[in-house]
Amino acid sequence: MPHRPAPPTTTDHCRQEPTLSSDRHAGLTRFNTAPADTVEHALLACCGNRRWARRLADHRPYPTVDALLAAADEASYDLSLADLAEALADETSADPRQEAPLAARTALRAAHAAYESSFGHAFVISLDRYRPEERLNQVLTGIRERLAHDPDEERAVAADELRRLARSRVSRLVGDRPGDDHPGDRPAAHAAGRQPEPPAPRVSQESNDYGRPDSPSVAV
Repeated sequence: MPHRPAPPTTTDHCRQEPTLSSDRHAGLTRFNTAPADTVEHALLACCGNRRWARRLADHRPYPTVDALLAAADEASYDLSLADLAEALADETSADPRQEAPLAARTALRAAHAAYESSFGHAFVISLDRYRPEERLNQVLTGIRERLAHDPDEERAVAADELRRLARSRVSRLVGDRPGDDHPGDRPAAHAAGRQPEPPAPRVSQESNDYGRPDSPSVAV
């Protein structure tokens, strides 16, 4: 498991904290007051481990979005090996956009297949801190580098990337912005009064320009 750092601050991961807005307050209020099963269902679209989702839902209300994100980090650090395996099994690798060169798409599919054959789960990486044009190369480079890991080493790296992904997804869930270098690529879509659709299998990459969008959309 990754070493647990000090509690996150507003500058963690080169965070560019947005100005506190009424939308941000409204999103957190909806999250705090929605039925527990609705919130747990939404949180499973952020991290596919039921114990993680139930823990965050049970600890409401959160006074601030930062407190919620810190709780999400803490829950991620506390995942057992079985919890981590459940969450990683819920992730799905993505193909690049069809506009990408054929050679790049072929290389990426081959790299994903090699990774999944070696480690038994999808490759997970948070790309929020990279520009869109950098993301495909970051994925290819990341897979090649991480294929050299032994299973324990890669489990720790994957756990930390999953934590970053979950944090970004929770941030969008309450209408905040992702917590890395390029926030706000995909604000969460809130549909007040509409029950959420069952979460589809999620792609592991955080990008508009690489794979499918990855913002949970829930009625909270």
